[in-house]
Parts: sequence; C-alpha cells; structure tokens
Amino acid sequence: MTRQAIVSLISGTLFGAGLAVSGMIDPARVRAFLDVGATWDPTLAFVMGGALIPMVAAWVFVRRRMRPVVASEFHLPATTPIDTRLIGGASLFGIGWGLAGLCPGPAIAALAIRPIPALIFCLGMAVGFALFRMLPPQTQGERHGLQAAR
Repeated sequence: MTRQAIVSLISGTLFGAGLAVSGMIDPARVRAFLDVGATWDPTLAFVMGGALIPMVAAWVFVRRRMRPVVASEFHLPATTPIDTRLIGGASLFGIGWGLAGLCPGPAIAALAIRPIPALIFCLGMAVGFALFRMLPPQTQGERHGLQAAR
C-alpha cells in the first residue's frame, strides 16, 4: 500500500467517524436540521461550523507548501461559472438530501450502522452517477454559455 493510499484511508476513516459521532448519518437528525419550523434541530449547524476551523487551518498550511506531503502536485478543482447544469445538480442534491436525510459521505458511513436504508440510497446514487456519465460532455464554449462551433 502506498503512502498516499494510507493517508487517504486514515483521512476517510476519520471523516466517517466524525460523521457518525456528530450524528450527520442519522437521517432523522438531518431532516430535523432542514426543517426550520417547529422541529428545527440546530446541532448540525454547529457541526458544520466546527468543521470550518480545521479546514481554514488546512488551507493556510497548504498555501505555504510548494507540493502536497504525499503527492507530486496539488489537484485543485477548476473554477467554473454558475450555469444551469450546476443549479440543476445542486437542486437535485438538495432535494435528495431533504427527502432521504443523507448525502454521499454520510450514506457510505451509514452502511456500517443502518445498512439497508443506506444501501438503497447508495444504489440510487450509483444509478445517478451512471446516468450522468451517459450525458454528452460539455465543451468549453457550452460551459460559458456559448454555442460550440461546428
């Protein structure tokens, strides 16, 4: 096992444990957080806020480095403009999160605690990933709202 794989495994395990301990893999708690009416549970707001502290420290640390500790270079996502695909995907994510009380990370962690409901969610998520891969790729021009030259 490579050093990068070991660090990834430790990071993923720590992330999953954090999700479990914080209650973010409990669909009822997530739904109570999303219901800002009478049953609103602010606990997850504190969890999310608490997650910002180590993330800010990590970004300060990363900006001072020339390269990652266990990789040859940084792989940062490209910045893309807000478009209909992004809004549509974010909307689908939010609807799914609200209905199921799960999103990808917590769903995978929930496989250890509530395997049947989490497995149903993960199978649906896998189908969604497969359907997305079947869509034609966007060209740079389409990404910026321009017609691709043909």
